[in-house]
Amino acid sequence: MFWRGVLITLGLALGIREYLLEARYIPSGSMLPGLQLQDRLLVEKLTYRQRSPRRGEVVVFHAPQHFDPVLRGEHQVSPLRCLLVNLPLVNALPGLQTPACDAYIKRVVAVAGDRVVVNPRGEVSVNGRRLNEPYVRDYCPVDAYGMGPCRTLNAVVPPRHVLTLGDNRADSWDGRFWPGGPFLPESEIIGRAFWRFWPLGTAGELSSPDPLRPAPAQGRARAGG
Repeated sequence: MFWRGVLITLGLALGIREYLLEARYIPSGSMLPGLQLQDRLLVEKLTYRQRSPRRGEVVVFHAPQHFDPVLRGEHQVSPLRCLLVNLPLVNALPGLQTPACDAYIKRVVAVAGDRVVVNPRGEVSVNGRRLNEPYVRDYCPVDAYGMGPCRTLNAVVPPRHVLTLGDNRADSWDGRFWPGGPFLPESEIIGRAFWRFWPLGTAGELSSPDPLRPAPAQGRARAGG
């Protein structure tokens, strides 16, 4: 009876994690300053079964090594291994970790059908309009000629794909740098990050403003300078 109860509880927990809700933490600085290292987030998995992602939403997805055609060949793993890697305690076992089982967190800046342009600073325009992104504070450095270390982009987002970028444009390995192409298949998205539950001092709903809303007049003046 005891073990049956344990197995039922474990099955329910795994089912909730797989299909409804799971907790994730921030492992890097790619979403600074809004999301800090080691912040704990809740990721829900129901919304994108009803609709596609929208601009401004923060999404968690499988690592590029899982789907990028250039990287995938070097990092092929079984679904069972990835399931084990993401289980508490089990994931601490040596030799089990692999990049293909990691998860990334970025923000959706363009959706299917959008003509998206990303300049050397990491500033984004969609369908000819500059995005208003108050969550971005750190852009890529550029020289007197407007050139810098970050890659640019000028393309149309294909069907059932999105473009995701880190809020920390100066330090984020996102679609601008993936060798097999910049766009994330919607099928690789694990869920939508919607709530920060730790630390308690900053707990609350995550902001996901529509970046195509009109920017304040002062912001537009700065962007044109």
